Amino acid sequence: MRLISLRLIRTSWFRMAAAYALLSLLSVGVLFGLLYWNTAFFVAQQTEETIEAELTGLAEHYRQAGLAGLTDVIRERAQGQRLSLYLLTDPSLRRIAGNLNTWPIQSLPGDWVDFDYRRPVGDRMVEHRAHGRHLVLPGGFNLLVGYDVQDQVRLEHRMRTSMVWIGALALLLALGSGLMMARHWLRSVDNVNKTAGEIMQGDMSRRVPVRGTDDELDRLARNLNAMLDRIEGLMTGLRQVTDNIAHDLRSPLNRLRSRLEVTLMDNPEKEVYREALGDTMREVDDLLKTFNALLLIGEAEAGLEKSSLEHVDLSQRLADVAELYEPAAEAEGLDLKIEIADGLFVRGNPSLISQAFVNLLDNALKYAPSGGTVSIKAGRGEHDAPWVVVADTGPGIPEVDRQRVLDRFVRLEGSRSTPGSGLGLALVSAVAKLHGACLELDDNKPGLIVRLGFPAVDPRGP
Repeated sequence: MRLISLRLIRTSWFRMAAAYALLSLLSVGVLFGLLYWNTAFFVAQQTEETIEAELTGLAEHYRQAGLAGLTDVIRERAQGQRLSLYLLTDPSLRRIAGNLNTWPIQSLPGDWVDFDYRRPVGDRMVEHRAHGRHLVLPGGFNLLVGYDVQDQVRLEHRMRTSMVWIGALALLLALGSGLMMARHWLRSVDNVNKTAGEIMQGDMSRRVPVRGTDDELDRLARNLNAMLDRIEGLMTGLRQVTDNIAHDLRSPLNRLRSRLEVTLMDNPEKEVYREALGDTMREVDDLLKTFNALLLIGEAEAGLEKSSLEHVDLSQRLADVAELYEPAAEAEGLDLKIEIADGLFVRGNPSLISQAFVNLLDNALKYAPSGGTVSIKAGRGEHDAPWVVVADTGPGIPEVDRQRVLDRFVRLEGSRSTPGSGLGLALVSAVAKLHGACLELDDNKPGLIVRLGFPAVDPRGP
């Protein structure tokens, strides 16, 4: 329990709650301080104004009626008064009239004074607080007019007490809510840490629980789970690639070694050596093509920095690739149809885009029968978004296999006898994802249609 408490206290949410509590306490203190000061100031001002009016009136009465008249007035006013206090004395401070028996405190003429006095409450004497002013009349007579402020003292005391209790309550509520939020967040963080620990131990199927509240924690959990799905997919793909490389490269390497071994064992003539070296070079070239394709796929899947992207003339790139393959199509007896609109632009990597087109055309020419047709079309779709279509009249790809052929080293049974590594469409798929393009495989009846839809860009460039 102590460990949990320490963990709660150390959380960011608890520290935020503590800071909020202190801020709340400061705000309450300032608010109540202003309220207390304004209230006390207003009441004190009203009291002093009342006393000043009394003094002014009594001094005027003394000027007009003399000491006897003033004495009568003070005696009259002192009778039955509960809050107003009066005391008239001679120059020696001997009492003449008033409801105070003695001069309460040493003071100078004109001074405002605070003093205590005793007054009867029921059958006992109770000490009260008063506020008054000392005035010296002509002839040296001393007049003290005061006001009982005991109720004001009680009010100020209650306000100070209320301020302390409200501040303490605000502090406790803030700390309590901080502990609750910290416990809530700590539980969620523990779930993330537990999931991360299980994943580090090798269980890639684990995911962070989503509570369904759609708050920040849920959004974080969904993003983490999406990232874990991506990582798991990449690791699965990596394992598949490793297995495929081991399987697909073992055969050519074994053939290469066997050919070299037989050549050395037979001790052949120079021409035989030359022929064996030529076959070996072709095998090595095929292996290098495979590895270069893998490197290109890895580059495309890794993504590119925005600074490395260029304004690419898609029309020109596609026309260059089509022109490159025109002699090959003619040699194979294929009808190569080209319909490419001008002014198609995308933002991306020009070499990867060209390589994707090369792979599509290479596949189309490879699988189209003699006398068949290969078509290349490019134009604009909705919102001027560029699109490219490469179609052939070959055997096509069954619908159930169209998604699978986009993976590395996947070769269908019908294409095993055809030269290739099974990386052509995988590279096209990686390049499409890199550039935000939509890749679709469809039936050409007969043959295959490959559609690439690119996002629209400003033809004038960035």
